[in-house]
Amino acid sequence: METVLGIESSCDETAAALVTNGRAILAQRIASQDDAHRPYGGVVPEIAARAHAERLAPLIEATLGDAGMTLDDVDAIAATAGPGLIGGVMVGLVTGKALAMASGKPLIAINHLEGHALSPRLADETLEFPYLLLLVSGGHCQVLLVEGVGQYRRLATTIDDALGEAFDKTAKMLGLGYPGGPAVERLAAQGDASLVQLPRPLVGSSEPHFSFAGLKSAVLRAKQSGQHADADIAAAFQQAAVDCVIDRTRRAIESVAGVGALVVAGGVAANRAIRTALEELGAENAMRFVAPPLYLCTDNAAMIAWAGVERLGQSDPLAFAARPRWPLDAAAEPVRGAGVKA
Repeated sequence: METVLGIESSCDETAAALVTNGRAILAQRIASQDDAHRPYGGVVPEIAARAHAERLAPLIEATLGDAGMTLDDVDAIAATAGPGLIGGVMVGLVTGKALAMASGKPLIAINHLEGHALSPRLADETLEFPYLLLLVSGGHCQVLLVEGVGQYRRLATTIDDALGEAFDKTAKMLGLGYPGGPAVERLAAQGDASLVQLPRPLVGSSEPHFSFAGLKSAVLRAKQSGQHADADIAAAFQQAAVDCVIDRTRRAIESVAGVGALVVAGGVAANRAIRTALEELGAENAMRFVAPPLYLCTDNAAMIAWAGVERLGQSDPLAFAARPRWPLDAAAEPVRGAGVKA
């Protein structure tokens, strides 16, 4: 049995985990920064980087202790090397380099998005390549054909904002605090989506991509009008988001053939309304629907360790540089729009 130590620090979660090639999570610890960022309604990069620097070393030590292991018992060290907030990414990657140098173990630099993309395979040993992946998080919204480890073909991406960002901004406009996604979902359960008319950007378009900036603006106008209950706005926003996701994912399904599984990953994959709608879409297209358990949806180190397991036998130089942007499909053509999340 081989074991990989995973380190994650790309945004506001400081995390470490130990995962085996037998898909066992031996130990995992996550230190949330929600309280530190809540007064600002979003993640402050400088605060996040400082918190990672303060917490990561003791967190790794505690994770090893939970498993009754030392660094000598680890076969490789996998650290997120991007994309993400560069200060936090550097903290985690430098820590991984130091541990690799001190222990003589290989360093595996992991693309955070690949961690999400492969995380369903950690929870489901029957999930085989290829599969169609909807990757939805605070910084990314993409549909990818996952053909193998390191083999990704981007079919669609956002031309402006990511869906997770739209959830967080909607929460801020409604005064729900941070993190916004779960708060919007809870409030939406109390509202009536039919009472607020909101747009569905790009729905029905032949263009394969996503757009959520206009939806956010419409939410702001609905709130400022004073004519709608917050719960109804939240419900209408969530339903519009679901409609956009399903329409765009359906178009991606139509563009590929011979793919048996529809997979969702990333923080927004924890949203039950989106999961339910995707499961129905998969059934309509005779595709098996796969979603990782909720604890693997948000940023975590188990998915980074598992990506390291998938890449065992490979190693990266200690000179590997942290990357604020790092597309999974580097060959994908640029799309129109500013602020594109590659």
